[in-house]
Formats: sequence, structure tokens, C-alpha cells
Amino acid sequence: MPSFIVESIEFDFEDSQGVLPPDQQKEVIENTLGVWFVDDEDELLEKISNETGWLVSSCRYVPNQPHPLLSLIHI
Repeated sequence: MPSFIVESIEFDFEDSQGVLPPDQQKEVIENTLGVWFVDDEDELLEKISNETGWLVSSCRYVPNQPHPLLSLIHI
């Protein structure tokens, strides 16, 4: 199954009960960053929205591959 790395994401954190508090927004965003396993790119945003309960307003992602940040890690 293909996977994608979500590098940054924004959500529409407003619903019928108001706006989600900033600390909770930060938690949702931090929990969303990273690797997602989906069949294709079209499924990515849908899966994120379904799992978080919030509509994605923008998302930057790349196919899962050696990531530039990993080059900073020395083993």
C-alpha cells in the first residue's frame, strides 16, 4: 500500500459549537503530521478528515521516500 508523508496541514476548526481552542487545534495538527497509508493521493485528505473529524483546508505532502529531515539523523 502506498504511503504519503504529511509535512504541514491546516483544518477548518469551526463547527456548530464554535471554534476549537488553540491548544486542541495544535494537538490535532501534530497528530496528523507524518506517514499515512492510503491507496492513492485522492484518499489521503478524505482519510485525514474522517479520522480527525475536521475538514482539511490545506495540506502539503510528499510520497513516502527518504525525507530530507532524515539526513540530519546520524546513527
